[in-house]
Amino acid sequence: MPIAKAIAYRIERLILDGGMAPEEKIPSERQLASRLNVSRSIIREALHELHGRGVIDTHHGRGSFVSHIVPEPDKESPLIRLFSGHPRTLYDLLEVREQLEGQAAYLAAQRANARDLHRITTAFTVMEAADPLTNAKLDHAFHLAIIEASHNPVLVHVLDSLKSLMLLTVQASVANLSPREDFKRQIDQHHRRIYQSVTRGQANAAQKAARAHVRHVSESMKQIEQQEHSIIRRTFEPGAHL
Repeated sequence: MPIAKAIAYRIERLILDGGMAPEEKIPSERQLASRLNVSRSIIREALHELHGRGVIDTHHGRGSFVSHIVPEPDKESPLIRLFSGHPRTLYDLLEVREQLEGQAAYLAAQRANARDLHRITTAFTVMEAADPLTNAKLDHAFHLAIIEASHNPVLVHVLDSLKSLMLLTVQASVANLSPREDFKRQIDQHHRRIYQSVTRGQANAAQKAARAHVRHVSESMKQIEQQEHSIIRRTFEPGAHL
């Protein structure tokens, strides 16, 4: 195997072993050359190989970044239109979140390194301090930090491909539950349990807390929908409701 191809394979392993998320910057040519004990020209050739295969995106002057290996559906795609047009999809997505985020929290509690724990703590702290009615993206960022700390690249990339759809469920949760003090208090408690169990390395507790949180969100919105005959549903068009 030519040396550049062998180095490209080793860089792929670094991406997988490091659990790098889509759009995350990979080490510089100089850092990779030092780490892999080869010349920068070989690193450059290997990066070109990875870029050609769609594993990384390279931007002149900025460096190389992990690609979206599992592409996110275009906002005009039939899939997105289908999901946006049918109310039950919100609960379908929450079922997916319950399973996958529960597993991500379990793995994160086992595998999170110091960098992961710093990112999770920062995301949690910022989310707690934010206006509860406008923190959907911060809420999503907290869960994303835990997903990335799972160091399972398949899980990370699959959930990244559903990022926009998952954000819709978070937006719906914030819009419907945060204005109601009892629901908001319960969500805050869930977030704290998830945070504490992950950062303390309590895998089973983390999985249980993450699943309970998403299940609570789903059941609470169903309850509101039954009582009030409607809930706020976010779509991709600004200000639009389903």
